[in-house]
Amino acid sequence: MNLASYADLAIDLVNTRRPGEDDLRDLEGLRALLVHRPHFGGRVAHRDLQAMRELRAQLRAVFAAAARGDDEDAADRLNTMLIHHPVHPKIARHDGQEWHLHFNEAGSVTDRYAARAAMGLAAWIAAEGLARLGTCRADGCERVFFDTTANRSRRYCSDRCAGRPSVTAACHPSSPRVTVPAPDGDA
Repeated sequence: MNLASYADLAIDLVNTRRPGEDDLRDLEGLRALLVHRPHFGGRVAHRDLQAMRELRAQLRAVFAAAARGDDEDAADRLNTMLIHHPVHPKIARHDGQEWHLHFNEAGSVTDRYAARAAMGLAAWIAAEGLARLGTCRADGCERVFFDTTANRSRRYCSDRCAGRPSVTAACHPSSPRVTVPAPDGDA
């Protein structure tokens, strides 16, 4: 299991909120976030929606602290999340595969999402460093990303924002998401 691959969950959730737009404004928005993630399946309720909004704020705070260079604050915030949402791994063998790790499916949607996102983010940071977490520098954009450039030079969430940093409308929800590549020595 590549734990760092779960870091995308943090990016996806944080980027559901943009200036003037909130993809988690209702239960349909939450369902849309979870639709391609069967391990979060099941019914969601208004309490899940509120809890996911709170989780989004916590994850955004980790990115914001890292972006301003406050590594201690970013690490403290992430460590708090790891304590509050522990990962419960189990080994499994199915579909002709050898023994491998899975996460336990117990707990609420938010607990499962938080545990995976926090663990993925922690694995990514352990392999690549906090300086790789970024917030878009385009005016009016609040999207977050992982800087996967060789020289750690990424400053914008998308080519669109990089090309028109002063235009608020440049940060459109269809901006491409960066899939987190497995860091060297992945778990």
